[in-house]
Amino acid sequence: MSRVAIVTESSSNLPPEIVKEYGIHVLPLKVIWEEKVFRDGVDLTAQEFYSRLRMDHYMPTTAAFSPSEFLETFRSLAQEYEAIVAILLSQDLTGSVEAAQIAYQMAPTLPVHIVDSRTAAMAQGFIVLEAARAAAAGATAEQVVARAQEMIPRVQFLATLETLEYLRRGGRIGTAAAFLGSMLQMKPIVGIPPAHGTVVGVARPRTWKRAVEQMLDLMGEAVGERPVHVAVSHGDQEEEAHALAEELRRRFDVRELYITYFTPVMGAHAGPALCVAFYTDEEKP
Repeated sequence: MSRVAIVTESSSNLPPEIVKEYGIHVLPLKVIWEEKVFRDGVDLTAQEFYSRLRMDHYMPTTAAFSPSEFLETFRSLAQEYEAIVAILLSQDLTGSVEAAQIAYQMAPTLPVHIVDSRTAAMAQGFIVLEAARAAAAGATAEQVVARAQEMIPRVQFLATLETLEYLRRGGRIGTAAAFLGSMLQMKPIVGIPPAHGTVVGVARPRTWKRAVEQMLDLMGEAVGERPVHVAVSHGDQEEEAHALAEELRRRFDVRELYITYFTPVMGAHAGPALCVAFYTDEEKP
């Protein structure tokens, strides 16, 4: 067993088989719907969430882990592991990093290292995965943290949304706010640039087909001819996700590819989306 426990939130969108293989500890964030609290991916599946989201006029909200919940998790893991590395959703998007830091201050002798991923979804997931791979190979906590920090400026995230309305309602739109107004009826592309920490507007195509094509073009500009690791996430759009995955394999030198659901806690803020998260094996010339 690894000496270092890897902790993250359900926002990382990691495929279940990866979570199981590396023993990653995924903390379920909370989706609050008409005063009922659901644990992301535990009490509410992605299929159930998106089906209800399209029919329900009530807007769900979300909640991060509290300091006490982090403290309980850290104390439990400290009994089994020499160290704990928590790689969390960008502090510009939620309060997880602050809550984890408060938990550590409540018990500063615990061997906890907190990393702000500066991103979300499978971009966060790739940082977690590489940290978990390092831990599995016997790396120390400091080496695991260094691997996570090395990944932060490399991962990128792009998403084609059905609408910006969900981001607007949730207040997570950041500099993408300039896309509001008449743009709400378009199929906008948003993203989180490497280490940026928040959502930005990227492009404003008028159709879903053009949005997906433009997202691929943007990825091509970033990747070039370099080998790439990529994940496709979707909001209950499995057919479109598999079609996008095949196109990615056709266009790029793909070294690993995952297809995951855009987890409910992310969908509560962005709505139905088709997303790509990726990083390359080589530095850009």
